[in-house]
Amino acid sequence: MPTQTLNALTAQQRIFYVKNLLRRYTPNLQFAKYATKDTVARRQGLTVNWRRFNAMAALTTPLTEGVTPTGQGLNTSAITAVMQQFGGFVQGSDVLDFAAIDPVLVETSELLGEQAALTIDTIVRDVVAAGTNVVFATGTARNQVGAAHVLTSLLVRRARRVLRRNNVPPAVGGDYIAFVHPDGVFDLTGDSAWVNAAHYAGATRIFDGELGRLWGVRFIESTLAPVWVGAGLTAADVYGTIIVGRGAYGTPELSGESSPDIIVHQVGSAGTADPLNQRWTAGWKVAHATRRLAEEAIVRIEHGVTA
Repeated sequence: MPTQTLNALTAQQRIFYVKNLLRRYTPNLQFAKYATKDTVARRQGLTVNWRRFNAMAALTTPLTEGVTPTGQGLNTSAITAVMQQFGGFVQGSDVLDFAAIDPVLVETSELLGEQAALTIDTIVRDVVAAGTNVVFATGTARNQVGAAHVLTSLLVRRARRVLRRNNVPPAVGGDYIAFVHPDGVFDLTGDSAWVNAAHYAGATRIFDGELGRLWGVRFIESTLAPVWVGAGLTAADVYGTIIVGRGAYGTPELSGESSPDIIVHQVGSAGTADPLNQRWTAGWKVAHATRRLAEEAIVRIEHGVTA
């Protein structure tokens, strides 16, 4: 007599759904945190203007007795940025909301919040990574950097030298800040000069994502640190470790809107645009701009990584 199996009775089969959703793995967002923040008042336009009085050179010629020297002129420079809106939304049905196994609207709002933060940090990263001060691990161009030309303490010292030559003050706590990819961390932490953050944590504030210090530079790890895929020698991936000093870049914010707005419209809120109360929407919106404020305060190290 044949034995009846469950596989043969499809109507009797069920799926057990775990109620706890799996965790999402998102990048460690760091670039926007260290920007100079300036608040823009409402009804003052979208163009932001930063200004600086340029430094005066030393006067090494002695004064002539009884003779008034020639007066000096002042010199200023300005940097402008135009704030733009960024955003997106998701639309769902009333049936999805009340019949789905998971709390779709709640999860959608969290997803959109993550997307908004990722968008801003990516925009800031792209602007900062386009700086003109570059220390190549070898050669004088990106296409000359190979996988063997990894991040070392010597390269960090060279980058720090550029900042010190430019009289750039440290970013935080007497140190410069470096944004580094985990692949670059793998090579750098094997250097004998590396100091883990745990060794100085008692007397120094440790920032989120901070791994350690090297030659007056504190390293913040993020997978959002730039990677130029296939741009190096023999199509090697080239990584960018970016070191910044105080006031290197800025992100103006509209008054009262320091973070993206998460906007949720429940079913039935659209009036005649949704006559049968069938749709909800969730979205986000933010006005944003990023500019490099001091080119001399940003240095990018371009290097390879150990496979």
